[in-house]
Amino acid sequence: MAITGSSLNIYQREIESLRQVDFVREVFARGIPMFGSCWGLQLATVAAGGEVGLNPAGREVAFARKVTLTPAGRNHPMHARRDAVFDAPAIHSDIVTRLPQGSIVTARNAMSEVQAAEIRLGRGVFWGVQYHPEYGLHDIAAVIRRYGQILVTEGFFADLTELERYSADLSTLAANQQRRDIAWRLGLGDDIMKQSVRLTELSNWIASLVLT
Repeated sequence: MAITGSSLNIYQREIESLRQVDFVREVFARGIPMFGSCWGLQLATVAAGGEVGLNPAGREVAFARKVTLTPAGRNHPMHARRDAVFDAPAIHSDIVTRLPQGSIVTARNAMSEVQAAEIRLGRGVFWGVQYHPEYGLHDIAAVIRRYGQILVTEGFFADLTELERYSADLSTLAANQQRRDIAWRLGLGDDIMKQSVRLTELSNWIASLVLT
């Protein structure tokens, strides 16, 4: 079971969120291997007794920079073959504010103390990340365009023209990864550009918990 993003805010306690929390508790109870990115990590956190809230540092947009493995994370199979510090696709304004008892924080950065974690409940084991390893550059461009004026108002772009220029660069790079000029300008390395590296946590979850 893999759960990715959502526009919901779990602390609003909307019926759509609460149904998903109940669903994740059932997945835990059945011992089904589970992975989550962004909303998926937040769901598993609340389902197992932790808390999620609005990030006082603001929104993390396009890329989570300088995600750093904790000592536990450097030895955790979820991050096998990961560099100790890396960037990853990301878009979120909510963060895990308190993990359930017995959880393991495996990565953090300046925007969030929980960028990746292992959560256990009953028979279930969950691996999750606050970033989006499943997002390619075209996905990030689409998300930025969808948020549009919100990101201008929050100060990420001077205006919609600048936002569109940034999104167009991502779309161009997605279509032609030989455009080193764009990758250099945006500060994107192999952790973003190489799919096999970007998908590290998902690949390790499948190999370690799904296929065993």
